[in-house]
Amino acid sequence: MVNAYLVVRIKGQADVPHWATHTMTLLKLDKKYRATILPIKENTLGMLNKVKHYVSWTELDSTLAKELIDKKARKSGYQKVTSDDLKELGFASSDELGAALSEGKATLSKLKPLKPWFALAPPRYGFKRSTKKLYGQKGILGQNKELGTLVRNMI
Repeated sequence: MVNAYLVVRIKGQADVPHWATHTMTLLKLDKKYRATILPIKENTLGMLNKVKHYVSWTELDSTLAKELIDKKARKSGYQKVTSDDLKELGFASSDELGAALSEGKATLSKLKPLKPWFALAPPRYGFKRSTKKLYGQKGILGQNKELGTLVRNMI
């Protein structure tokens, strides 16, 4: 049972209404290609559905969480996270932290030296589907089952 969402902001900051900007700020998605991990709750899904024309999300598995932590997790000063930092947080390794995040037992915003988001790059080889349409309309926005492979191209 997966208990967390991986959320990625796909669209930029221009021409976004203030209510959507505010919701994405609460989700810690201030810029384009930022990703975050959110535990599954009723209000989380409501917020995601509200901004579904700007973000894409999927259920998170522990292997993708581990890859994100290893390659894209940062602490203050935009420095890479080391194994000593993980031990200070109470996790033996990035595997353990990835499993805790994917099960919803830990949240990025409460792990204080870590930044609550991951800064991703545009995907290698480009987007295979439209960035202006929802997933059901042959796009990538909204709830997207193929977001895991896209994020691996963005790491």
